[in-house]
Amino acid sequence: MREFIRSVRRKTVKRSGRFLLNTLADFIGRQSLIGDQPVFQRSVFPWIEGLESNWEKIREELNDVLRHRDSLPSFHELSPYQKRISKGDNWKTFVLNVFGDRFEPNCRRCPQTTRLLETVPGLRNAGFSILAPHYHIPPHRGPTNGIVRIHLALKIPRDSERCWIRVDDRVLHWKEGECIVFDDYYEHEVQNNTDDERVVLFFDVDRPMRLPGRLLTQSLINGFKYSAYVKDPMKNLHEWERQH
Repeated sequence: MREFIRSVRRKTVKRSGRFLLNTLADFIGRQSLIGDQPVFQRSVFPWIEGLESNWEKIREELNDVLRHRDSLPSFHELSPYQKRISKGDNWKTFVLNVFGDRFEPNCRRCPQTTRLLETVPGLRNAGFSILAPHYHIPPHRGPTNGIVRIHLALKIPRDSERCWIRVDDRVLHWKEGECIVFDDYYEHEVQNNTDDERVVLFFDVDRPMRLPGRLLTQSLINGFKYSAYVKDPMKNLHEWERQH
């Protein structure tokens, strides 16, 4: 009976939390200055051009990181909350920024990428996302629509039509040197049905909003930073660094 009560309590808290986040997301969507849709034109962020024009410099540093691919942590090894969508060694990550804080050991290994990311207004999270051949990231959603996610394609399989990301009802394909801009609060999934790995520089930025929306988003992000959702991955990231 005690375990049953705990189970009911967990489900109730989870439902209540999702209801609250959806209510906040509706408000943030109305505060948005760039619209409230799953996918955006790259032109909503004019500074993207500077990153795209330097993408080969970023890929050079990525190639050095990939020389030590086997030692890189899988996503769920850093964030246990991602065990549902990250399995085995299929989705590895090389973290540069976490909710506004740089992870200095990795930034020192990628100085040009770090300098380019410093030009990005409102940068929150950043890193390399390395997806193995024939792996599927199941449908999932990010924690808030107060930030916008961007993928700069660095290594894309030759058969690019078989490697895609679905955001809500939009299916997108990466092209090396170009960015995809989307709202990861919408349900999204990734499929790499090829024999090659896919690597992007992913980064999250503040959504342009009116003042009330900006204040709310900052409060949400501060809450995330001081919660286990961020503290546990940061602890695991530092432990990975000590071991390597």
